[in-house]
Amino acid sequence: MFTIILFFLLLNIPLFVADFIYPRCFWRMKQKEEKNGNMGIGCTFFLHAVKWHLENEYFSHISNIQTHTENHKYALALAFSIYEINRNPDLLPNMSLTFKFSEYSCDWESQLNSLISMGLQNHDILPNYVCKEFSKCVMAITRLNWATTVTLHIILNNFISQQFLHLTYGPYHPVLSDDEKFPYLYQMASDDTSLALALVSFIIHFSWNWVGLVILDNDQGIQFLSYLRREMEKNTVCFAFVNIIPVNMNLYISRAEVYYSQIMTSSANVVIIYGDPDSTLAVSFGMWESLGIQRIWITTSQWDVTPSMKDFTFGVGYRTFAFGHHHGEISGFKNFVQTLNPVKYSDEFLVKLEWMHFNCEVSASKCKTLKNCSSNHSLEWLMIHTFDMAFIEGSYDIYNAVYSFAHALHEMTFQKFDNMIQDNGKNYSYSCKKLCSFLRKNPFTNPVGDRVSMNQRDKLQEVYDIFYIWNSPLGLELKVKIGMFSPYFPNGQQTHFSEDMTEWAGGNTQMPTSVCSADCGPGYRKFGKDGMATCCFHCKPCPENEISNETNIDLCARCPEDQYPNTEQSHCIPKAVVFLSYEEPLGMAISLISLCFSAFTTVVLGIFMKHHSTPIIKANNCTLTYILLISLIFCFLCPLLFIGHPNSATCILQQITFGVVFSVSVSTVLAKTITVVLAFEITASQRMMKYILVSRASNYIILVCTLIQVILCAVWLGASPPSVDIDAQSEHGHIIIVCHKGSVTAFYCVLGYLGTLAFGSFTLAFFSRNLPGAFNEAKSITFSMLVFCSVWVTFIPVYHSSKGKMMVAVEIFSTLASSAGMLGCIFVPKCYTVLFRPEQNSLQMVRVKSSSHVHIS
Repeated sequence: MFTIILFFLLLNIPLFVADFIYPRCFWRMKQKEEKNGNMGIGCTFFLHAVKWHLENEYFSHISNIQTHTENHKYALALAFSIYEINRNPDLLPNMSLTFKFSEYSCDWESQLNSLISMGLQNHDILPNYVCKEFSKCVMAITRLNWATTVTLHIILNNFISQQFLHLTYGPYHPVLSDDEKFPYLYQMASDDTSLALALVSFIIHFSWNWVGLVILDNDQGIQFLSYLRREMEKNTVCFAFVNIIPVNMNLYISRAEVYYSQIMTSSANVVIIYGDPDSTLAVSFGMWESLGIQRIWITTSQWDVTPSMKDFTFGVGYRTFAFGHHHGEISGFKNFVQTLNPVKYSDEFLVKLEWMHFNCEVSASKCKTLKNCSSNHSLEWLMIHTFDMAFIEGSYDIYNAVYSFAHALHEMTFQKFDNMIQDNGKNYSYSCKKLCSFLRKNPFTNPVGDRVSMNQRDKLQEVYDIFYIWNSPLGLELKVKIGMFSPYFPNGQQTHFSEDMTEWAGGNTQMPTSVCSADCGPGYRKFGKDGMATCCFHCKPCPENEISNETNIDLCARCPEDQYPNTEQSHCIPKAVVFLSYEEPLGMAISLISLCFSAFTTVVLGIFMKHHSTPIIKANNCTLTYILLISLIFCFLCPLLFIGHPNSATCILQQITFGVVFSVSVSTVLAKTITVVLAFEITASQRMMKYILVSRASNYIILVCTLIQVILCAVWLGASPPSVDIDAQSEHGHIIIVCHKGSVTAFYCVLGYLGTLAFGSFTLAFFSRNLPGAFNEAKSITFSMLVFCSVWVTFIPVYHSSKGKMMVAVEIFSTLASSAGMLGCIFVPKCYTVLFRPEQNSLQMVRVKSSSHVHIS
């Protein structure tokens, strides 16, 4: 079944496309008389088959029937349908369809009760008792309200032995769709499930979400409200108001002011009207029209809701759109009608009787807009076109009803095992029960290519044409097909518009807005109003680091870690990857300072090596001095490992090199301090201490102390080594790449060990600062270790309060400052003496200042 439906849809795609290539326009002259209540619009016809040929004159009596002008179109549509079938040799051969039509055919609702009462009094109708036998089934085609339809159906099928097949061409009503209660009643119209979907799709196309609804207070209206509400909830469209108009006229009049106030005070510019146009709903709209309410009206094609005010001007604030069932074009209808009575059915009368259609493209090429064209030329402008009468809504339902009856009768009559019984050589007999079975089980394709099924369960969803309706002050009403809705297309593509026709009809494509709240644009999110519909909301900016790049979203989205919101918070921008590089000023400055200090230290080393034979150099242990200077060179070069794009190797080298090199430096200072202390404190009797001093055994202090630091670093690398860390939170719009310490405990153990060595050196040097001697280094070492400890004690709180690149800069600064402190305090005074005070760098000066102490050089 699915395959058949899909194949059918594929076959119809060219038809849909063709409808846009050749758009249709419809026009008619408006009636002079006004509709006041129910005027009997809609007639009742009875069809049956006979075995004789019908001449064309059989239909000529229709023009002589005195009835409302609107009713003529239904009788003519029925006649034309029967005329086509009777001329078709492949459908019901040797048989003809006939029908009954009189001046009473269109006034059944007012006469039905009196006919029943009279029939009971005359004993023509006896409940549950049939006095006659009927040999054939008659089909009744009606357009009555649902209550009258039910009454008529009960009479036809209970008092006349089920010999009537009942088809209705009026609006669909849910009560009449019960097959068990009404087995011989068929509704040609389908339910409006697809109409609700079509309306919502149309509303969404123009970005509306705040609409009003006007319906009748009956089953049909309430069911449509249910359909429409379901589709609107799926697509976040809300009702601004729902006017449920009572069917009873007196009740409506008592509440009319409330309905008027409701529509006037609403901010909705779009109003949907759904219901029977021959009811209080039409009266209600007529009142609103007279009071000058201007809205965008959306309704079904049988409604004529465009007011014809004398001072009417074409404006964008007032428009009417109508939805009608899509069907193929039926040609030859006008020809057939005029052959019945050319005098009575003149062109002007036919324009009033029914819609005429012509090619829009011809008119569009000559006129810029619909307003200019129709106002300047009016009826004469249209009369020059080649036009034909169009089947609209009820007429097309009659057309399909007749063809359904004919196809069912044809199938039943020509079954292999059925006997064709003749009635006096004229009529065939056929039972309604068997005919109903064929009617329900045999779908067919009508002459215009549309598939027709009388089984409600098998009916396809409806395709709708979208029309724009315009009335000129001269009484010319024109309807332009501007688009189409098909439920078989994917969501979001179900509504299609012919932009050229839209622009021609309206003069422009700009539409008024109809929303409860202005859209929340990018960078904002919706915040619902208490007690209001979901379409009514406030707009609030997205929270920090969140964005919204669509309109009317409920929640903002957080940017990924490597991105940040732009100023408008409408999209995320990739963060700039930053690190302490050589190109930026801070990196360049640190590199320059590091290289300058290391160069200066190299110069100092050169000076000491050049003057190594002078007393001041020899007095301070050349070996330890050279080791300290070389380690300080590497200390000054350590910051270069902190500059540039971090990677795993540099992160490990930064900390390991720092820890080992500084361990060598500080342990060398400790060795020099111990050497100074031993030099001034030993006596002649302390042979062992003198041996240690002479044998340079204190130099092994450097090796032992450095080895301990190497062990600590090895443990650090084994437990949790330093690694590259991405810091995306410290600075807005930046991703900072830094080296993570890995084990913070291990880092502070390394730093603490250096502090212990420095504090030991400081303590020994402090207590030996007042020892006599021309070149006593105790004071210099004391100040250098004081600077070293001060720098690294200050480093801890500053380091923890810094983020990103500043943490790296703080560590580099501490490294340079502590290294410079040792270089400046220990070696700068000696260089000054060597270079600028050579007289103090003599053996005689040593002897004068150290006469009371033994000094071993």
